[in-house]
Amino acid sequence: MTSPGGFPATTPIGSRAEAEGYVAMVCFKHGPPRLYGVELEWTVHHAEDPHRPLDAGQLSKALGEHAPATLVRGSPQLPLRRGALVTVEPGGQVEISGPATDSIPRLIDDTAADAAELTSLLLDAGLMPGDHGLDPFRAPRRILTVPRYAAMEHAFQRLGPHGPRMMCSTAGLQICLDAGESDQTALRWRALHDLGPALVALFANSRRRAGSDTGWASARTQATFGTCAPFTEPPPLDGDPAAAWARTAMEAPVLCLRRGDTWDAPTGLTFGAWADGQLPGDRPTYDDLDYHLSTLFPPVRPRGYLEVRYLDAQPGDGWIAPTLLLTALMSAPLDQVLAAAEPAAGRWFPAAREGLRDTLVLRAARDVVALGTAVLDRTGADPELTAAVATRLQRIVDTTRGRRAS
Repeated sequence: MTSPGGFPATTPIGSRAEAEGYVAMVCFKHGPPRLYGVELEWTVHHAEDPHRPLDAGQLSKALGEHAPATLVRGSPQLPLRRGALVTVEPGGQVEISGPATDSIPRLIDDTAADAAELTSLLLDAGLMPGDHGLDPFRAPRRILTVPRYAAMEHAFQRLGPHGPRMMCSTAGLQICLDAGESDQTALRWRALHDLGPALVALFANSRRRAGSDTGWASARTQATFGTCAPFTEPPPLDGDPAAAWARTAMEAPVLCLRRGDTWDAPTGLTFGAWADGQLPGDRPTYDDLDYHLSTLFPPVRPRGYLEVRYLDAQPGDGWIAPTLLLTALMSAPLDQVLAAAEPAAGRWFPAAREGLRDTLVLRAARDVVALGTAVLDRTGADPELTAAVATRLQRIVDTTRGRRAS
């Protein structure tokens, strides 16, 4: 077995510098921006009582042959009809992720069909998908018993309440885009981050948590950023993003030490220190490094492509609007995108807390919507769909602006 970088997965890593070079190579791959992907995630509830704790057995029965091995050992995890795989998060949230495609209309059609199939499977078992980016009814409760999540929960609990919330109570919309040609990657990386606050506010959908009003428009963002700061927060954007991300990966704590039945890592162990020999007689391998990268949760995660992770889950087919808006924006000239996003660039916490009530965030959201809706046709989506999305987006900013004016 080989790693994504072509090295034998079991090869020991000799130093932090060697590990950094590997991360920079595999996490940012260059080429014309061509492929798109989307991942939809939902909390899952009992249809007759969404406050009732989720039962792992009922969820596994609902998913049947589509269940992942983390829920049902030995499951074949067959894809849904249009190709999406179903995965399950620690608190029982379900996620679908289909293959990347060069056609946004196909992406929309296939994802919508697989989402409908998953919803039907849940409803047939007396379950239903949630409508929010954070469980508004129940406290976090882990139902998956695999070593990965036990170790992560143990590590996060030492840092405060947000880690268990992020693991077990949140649901997001992830949009995946190519990093682009080498001379454009840094700009695309910056654009996706600068757009973040405006898009977080536009699609904030997680105000309530476990029966209470949090006072945050996107309490999911609050939980995610607070899980393991600063590694779950937005990174510095100056310089080479590949080198910066490689440094971040080295300085991040190791959450899972996959040795034996218990994967708890020593407190304070970073991957860079592990690669430099802090654990005598136990050098990490490239497989260990790939696994470590899967335990990092920044707002945009480089995985060879760029995985945008900062959007709340949306009710019903509401995921289509942010998907079309972001893909359209990233097809526009990047200087125009950066200019539209600039008033709110870096205002992640005001955006998550106040949403579009923040004056600068609203200004950026208005400009971002204007630019994005002007180029929605570049997505190739059906004109009736793009017109409906443009109307919805404009209504969001107009309604917010009207409330402020009154």
